[in-house]
Amino acid sequence: MSPAVMTYTGEVPTSPTAAPTVEAPSSARAPSTPEAAQASAPQAAPAPRKPRDPFFDNVKYLAILLVVLGHSLGYVTDVPMAKGLYVFVYMFHMPLFILITGYLSRNWSFSSGKARKLITHVGVPYVVFEFTYAIYGWLAGGKQLEISLLKPYYLMWFLLALFLWRLSTPVWQQIRWPVAGALLIALLSYMSDLGSTFHIHRVLGLLPFYVIGLKLKPEHFEILKKPVARPIGALVLAVALGCGYLARDRMDLYWLYFNHPNSRFGVGNFDGTLMRLAMFACGLVMVAAFLSLTPRRNHWFTKLGAATLYCYLLHGFVILAVKYTGLWGTEWLHTVPGVLVVCAAAMVVGTFLLTKPVIRCTRWALEPKMTWAFTPLRRPGAAGGQKRPRSG
Repeated sequence: MSPAVMTYTGEVPTSPTAAPTVEAPSSARAPSTPEAAQASAPQAAPAPRKPRDPFFDNVKYLAILLVVLGHSLGYVTDVPMAKGLYVFVYMFHMPLFILITGYLSRNWSFSSGKARKLITHVGVPYVVFEFTYAIYGWLAGGKQLEISLLKPYYLMWFLLALFLWRLSTPVWQQIRWPVAGALLIALLSYMSDLGSTFHIHRVLGLLPFYVIGLKLKPEHFEILKKPVARPIGALVLAVALGCGYLARDRMDLYWLYFNHPNSRFGVGNFDGTLMRLAMFACGLVMVAAFLSLTPRRNHWFTKLGAATLYCYLLHGFVILAVKYTGLWGTEWLHTVPGVLVVCAAAMVVGTFLLTKPVIRCTRWALEPKMTWAFTPLRRPGAAGGQKRPRSG
């Protein structure tokens, strides 16, 4: 949901030893006139713009497909294969998306440009789609019309969480042990019922993955890009898939949503904390395994990864349309071949929602300009048009 950053600088290394000084011949010495001197002076070339790293766009594309797949599988979990795959996907798909979002937010600050982008690219879409989903559910789904910006509707919780996480970024960048602090906050948040406002349990519970992303560096990803990491990653995901299938009927699926206190599961805070720690560890290991298998180079789908927010906000309308029309109840969908069709359809729909025609039609809502809504950045001491005198 953010621009990728290249992991190399493109600088040319210099030799450690200086070249010997040789006196230039008289014909090559400095020109005698200012005009000649200006003409012969080397012109500074503009700094080349760093290209996008295809690795991160590939990750974002595959991650958003996992999101669409997970939401689709939720309607056919009566099929054992689908339920096992659902547990597998939900163990790491949002941690993956959030960790990458955190990594790409490392340079976020309160500068006017970035603050405005946070408002127009996260805050405004949250308001627009919160209203749109509520009205859509009322008109198409027969639900009671209830619009509340404090209680996100359906999948809108992520935008609200992203808004709050981004605001907290400068704080985490200055704390000595940010990951430990975020993990402590997450664990403590599940020890009491904080209510459903802001989906606060998700906002605080998934915070460690965002902070881990903030603290990651390019060299950490380079480790996962090594050839030896691929077979290890494939083995980890294969074991995780098997464990998901075995655990499908042995665990409460609500653990996967990070949205309920420990009391919801009838366990004490000690047992609940152990469960949370296990889920954090499993999610992080699966994220690393998935990243090790992600393509590094440009592919036909790489550019699609730059617009994942479009797919995230729009795919809910498709899934709810299938629900409101009763198609999820079609008997043949609740078979193994039907589940395979659901998986394939999720991939196709997710990819289509990232294409240029869709982006052009919906950019007004997801990336509004809104220059009319902003003023020049107000700085302390400049009120009333007078500058504060310097001390000392």
